[in-house]
Amino acid sequence: MGWKRFAAGVGAGVAVTLLAKSQLDKTQAALSPEKALKMVKKKVEHLGTIDGSWIHMITEDFEQDQLNYKVYRGGITCTDEDGDMSAYEFYTDSATGAILKLEKQDDD
Repeated sequence: MGWKRFAAGVGAGVAVTLLAKSQLDKTQAALSPEKALKMVKKKVEHLGTIDGSWIHMITEDFEQDQLNYKVYRGGITCTDEDGDMSAYEFYTDSATGAILKLEKQDDD
C-alpha cells in the first residue's frame, strides 16, 4: 500500500506544478497587438477624435532610461476640437500596455 500513497503524492505534486506554471505563464504573456492598440487608444482619447490607427504585429526591442522592453510600435491620427489633424507614433510595453513613448509627427 505504500507505493500507492507515493504515486498519489507524486501525481498531486506534478498536477500542482503544472497548474502553477500555466498560471505564471498567463501572467507573464505579452498582450495581443489588438489589445495593446485598444489600450493606447483609450489612454490618448484626450488628444481628440481618433480617425485612424495602426500597430506592428511583432514586438521590437526598445531601450529607455537604460531599461530594455519588448514593445509594439504603432501610430494614431486624431482630430482635435479645432479640426486640426495630428499624427502620433507610440511605443507601448507588450506586457503591460503602458505607453513608453508618444511622439507627435511633423506635418511635412
